[in-house]
Amino acid sequence: MSLTEPRSMLDLLNGFVTQLREAGLPVSLTENLDAMEAVQHIPLEDRDAFKYALAATLVKNQAHWRSFETVFEVYFSLRGPEYALADADGDSALDELWREMQDQSQAGDGRGGAGSLDALTPEEIAHLLMQALMNGDQALMRALAKQSVQRFAGMEPGRPVGGTYYLYRTLRNLDLDGMLEKMMQAMAERGDASSGLEQRLEREEYEHRIGEFKGEVEAEIRRRLVADRGAEAMAKTLRKPLPEDVEFMHASREEMQSLRKALQPLTRKLAARLARKRRHGRRGPLDFRNTVRHSLSYGGVPAEPKFKYPRPAKPELMVVADISGSVAAFARFTLMLVYAISNQFSKVRSFVFIDGIDEVTDYFKSTEDIAEAIHRVNTEADVVWVDGHSDYGHAFEVFWDRHGREIGPKTTVLLLGDARNNYHASQSWVVKEIRAKARHVYWLNPEPRSYWNTGDSIVGEYGAHTDGIFECRNLRQLESFVEKLA
Repeated sequence: MSLTEPRSMLDLLNGFVTQLREAGLPVSLTENLDAMEAVQHIPLEDRDAFKYALAATLVKNQAHWRSFETVFEVYFSLRGPEYALADADGDSALDELWREMQDQSQAGDGRGGAGSLDALTPEEIAHLLMQALMNGDQALMRALAKQSVQRFAGMEPGRPVGGTYYLYRTLRNLDLDGMLEKMMQAMAERGDASSGLEQRLEREEYEHRIGEFKGEVEAEIRRRLVADRGAEAMAKTLRKPLPEDVEFMHASREEMQSLRKALQPLTRKLAARLARKRRHGRRGPLDFRNTVRHSLSYGGVPAEPKFKYPRPAKPELMVVADISGSVAAFARFTLMLVYAISNQFSKVRSFVFIDGIDEVTDYFKSTEDIAEAIHRVNTEADVVWVDGHSDYGHAFEVFWDRHGREIGPKTTVLLLGDARNNYHASQSWVVKEIRAKARHVYWLNPEPRSYWNTGDSIVGEYGAHTDGIFECRNLRQLESFVEKLA
């Protein structure tokens, strides 16, 4: 498939946009048309220019870049018979490069100019790679990447193994960590860098080249997998969820960091949206005097009625969050989001519990660093009553005894947790009493809906006395719910 054929290009771009949408990126029809227009003004043989032209028109959020890059690298992998797994003739160009290098070095080391890369021993490949890395020879690095994958990865057509496994096998045989030290030793023996600064700069340059070589190996593995399984299948296998779609309860450490980065722009957007919603969400009674005044421009005809826009009061908010076990991550991000947009509420109070309950509002007031406040919540809050296992019934009962009288008609109560009560008494009457006094009572559950009311989950018993139970497993669902609060 040639990218120079207009029809092929159109089909490729349409397929690529489809893959982006399936990965969760919001790509509109207008942006799709912008991308098609942009690629008409760049040289298609320039892969980087093609990539960044598409990114400039299709990616609107920095957090989406990684997913875009993954789909791009898979969908626009170099394709054709030279990348098939059984490519007897595919290495002819690489062999030619190898023979040229042999011819150039023949006078110096006395070795013959015959042979091919396939005839090299693993030790000779390692020596050749070291020379390519030290000299920054990009062509040879690409050639050796292909040869290394062909020799060490052990790829088989149709075998359902991920690219990470093949990458590990290839890099393990090349021992790139040990090669860095050999390169530094060879540099020292030649006396190329005498000062500590020069040595550090050379090390950083070598590390950069090794990183580039790893990228070439990964790209070669990806190209071969695409040739074997197809671009669509590989894109589905390799793509990772966007930060806003990562589940709180199953996020890795790396995904947690992405969630924290995504939280800050989300809070700004939500704050602006909530303020606008309150300002224009309701229309008051007819403003007669203003209507008459504006009717003068229409000859006294009241063609443009004017209304009085009320100033809706900001709601009070009480957050009661389970911070036990796996739901702690969900509670942490919810508390961070709520306090980041606290200026949209007249008052925010927070309570956390396991089998005991404690108010942690002051932890947030004493610092502007929300992460520090969350750390104090997890380390200082008095939330253990007996054994540190969830007991919603006891925690709710204590909350009602201590703070029930403070709930009023302006108060929205937000209950966070999976309602897994370890078969203790539910004390659901507390939620019923709260609902009778409060403006609204909502329950957010980080578990999939299919898990509700299974095992020791009694979320349905509590939910019967609320204004609604909402599945809230990721930032996208949390954002959607927060808009209901103001």
